[in-house]
Amino acid sequence: MPNIKSAEKRMRTSRVRAERNRQTRSRLRTAVKRARQEEDVEKAEAAFRHASALLDRAADRDLLHHNKAARTKSQLAAHVATLREKAEA
Repeated sequence: MPNIKSAEKRMRTSRVRAERNRQTRSRLRTAVKRARQEEDVEKAEAAFRHASALLDRAADRDLLHHNKAARTKSQLAAHVATLREKAEA
């Protein structure tokens, strides 16, 4: 345990931030997974938009590297495009 008051506060704030980051990362992973599993074009596009927004927000807040966010968005967009092509055929 820290003896200095500022170190005690730092422990409290880091614990709070770690929990918030864990929740955000979990929400992000779930959104990406749902977008990948979607088979209906309209639902997939909606899931892609939601996941894309979460990815951008996570990258802005340094929860995720911006290249990883861009790569994941690209992969999801390709998945939605594939579903769209299947639906049109």
